[in-house]
Amino acid sequence: MLSATAQRPSATAATGASSEYLTFRLGQEEYGIDILRVQEIRSYEQPTRMAHAPDFVKGVIDLRGVIVPIVDLRLKLQCASADYTDFTVVIILNVGGTVLGAVVDAVADVVALPEDAIKPAPQFQGQVDASFVRGIATTGERMLIVVDIESLLSSTEMGMVKAAAHA
Repeated sequence: MLSATAQRPSATAATGASSEYLTFRLGQEEYGIDILRVQEIRSYEQPTRMAHAPDFVKGVIDLRGVIVPIVDLRLKLQCASADYTDFTVVIILNVGGTVLGAVVDAVADVVALPEDAIKPAPQFQGQVDASFVRGIATTGERMLIVVDIESLLSSTEMGMVKAAAHA
């Protein structure tokens, strides 16, 4: 006898498997991150610096009693500028059970992308490690780099981020 889940097609297969992504800007590029990872969006505030943290870990903030490490994605991804303006925001994310803030230049909107709209990213030998890129999607006139946030921070870096949060 088949189980109940094996007897009917999955809901995602029936609907064409579409996911929503929060889009944001880092320099001139536009990125997308799974909306299910996003807890909130906040304006940038100067975090408390942590000793011995890598340059891209700006420090920590107290978010309603939770110590949240702040990671500047512009520095992590070696973007040209990392200026802090009125548009600079922090996306509060839940990554593998760890809450962290990601500094970005600006947040744009939320887009729904069918899974087949995300094409494999070309592999380059360059400054940016492409292992965190899930793929590239085109939505209208826009080209979106879809990010796998879990892969963005190596396990060593996640260990440092978690240590910063519990210091």
